[in-house]
Amino acid sequence: MNLREHLTHWLFTILLLAAAVMLAFLSTRFGWQHDFSYAQRASLDAQTIALLHQLDAPVAITSYAPRDNQLRGAIADIIARYQRVKPDISLAFVDPDADPAATREAGILIDGELVIRYKGRSEQLKVLTERELDNTLTRLARTRERLVAFLSGDGERKPDGQANADLGQFGILLKDQGVRAIPLTLTAGMHIPENVDVVTIAGPRAPVAPVVVAELVDYLGRGGNLLWLTEPGADMGLEPLAKALSLRVLQGVAVDGSGAAFGIGDPSFVAISTYPQSAITRDFSLTTLFPQAAALAAVAGDEWQMTPLLRTSAKSWTETGPIPKQGDTTTISYDAAKGEIPGPLDLGFALDRLSPSPVKREQRVVVIGDGDFLSNSFLGNGGNREFGQRVFDWLLEDDALIQIPDKGAPDRQLHLSQRWLGVIGLGFLILLPGLLLLAGGVIWWRRRRA
Repeated sequence: MNLREHLTHWLFTILLLAAAVMLAFLSTRFGWQHDFSYAQRASLDAQTIALLHQLDAPVAITSYAPRDNQLRGAIADIIARYQRVKPDISLAFVDPDADPAATREAGILIDGELVIRYKGRSEQLKVLTERELDNTLTRLARTRERLVAFLSGDGERKPDGQANADLGQFGILLKDQGVRAIPLTLTAGMHIPENVDVVTIAGPRAPVAPVVVAELVDYLGRGGNLLWLTEPGADMGLEPLAKALSLRVLQGVAVDGSGAAFGIGDPSFVAISTYPQSAITRDFSLTTLFPQAAALAAVAGDEWQMTPLLRTSAKSWTETGPIPKQGDTTTISYDAAKGEIPGPLDLGFALDRLSPSPVKREQRVVVIGDGDFLSNSFLGNGGNREFGQRVFDWLLEDDALIQIPDKGAPDRQLHLSQRWLGVIGLGFLILLPGLLLLAGGVIWWRRRRA
């Protein structure tokens, strides 16, 4: 090898080493990653990222986990996802065995428990998941605890009840978001407290006393925010409230023949997958289910700005006759002679206007012709929970915050057609053993010739 070849060899080696060093240096300054897991489960949800962008101050997280424990690594991995989006999230570990005094002072009960601090407020988190951490950050970001009063005393759905028709599970979700749900019983001479952020009327089953209705109408006149979950044929003396809102509850039950596409046999169970554009339904694509819902109609008036939230398909109408029960072969059809109204029908409205109150800028009301969708029986169906959270977000005027939906476990079952099952079976039962026999035969033949 001559001198020129030597120089070329060494120059190539030096350049190769220099390139490796430069790449190693650049890797400390720039990074790239991609999540190949199912539904990108190893990455933060898009709504989590949006929440982190709303936090305008550093977040300090302290974890109380033993030093020689795999728990620290698992916690650090989860927090690292958040730090990539919001670098001013800090994570510190305290060894409970090395500093028991600090652990007792912080009120730590289990290994791995976290204390999260934001803008002078703090909360403890016992189980670290994306949803739990998001809920904690959302609560810390709220300037104060929100108070939602549920009207009670006339058979309304209870926010802490465990019966199928009650809203206990949704009440727990509200609590997780820093919203306190309380029952509110009004009698003559009583007024809705000033510190209530939203009043909820959840389907009374007995007529509401005129003095209570008058207070609700007066509450609207004072600029209060309201959620009214009504039911078919259940006005319960609330006509003055409907009049104050420029709304009318239509007679009959909303039925929709398009539910068959979702596998729904009961036409009174209305499934909605597309929504009118509004602040509540923006970018919302989950299917919601409304059993036995009443249709609503707007009455002419310019006091409220009314935005439809929920709309049925053109195959729907207001059925005024009896609804066939499961197993009943009786069919129903639209009958204009009975005063039935053809679809599309509106099942929900968002109303807003300039607030009559001098301390508020805007007044907000939501009216939905069904309360079952938030009940314990139906809350887990489709996007019912997420839609309910969006409604309360809007009513609470927390437009800068979002509610993070559950990031459910992905489907780990592999669904294959009969064709592909046959191909795989043929491969493992015939093709693969055949290849092994062929390879063995080739090896035997070569050794025999040798």
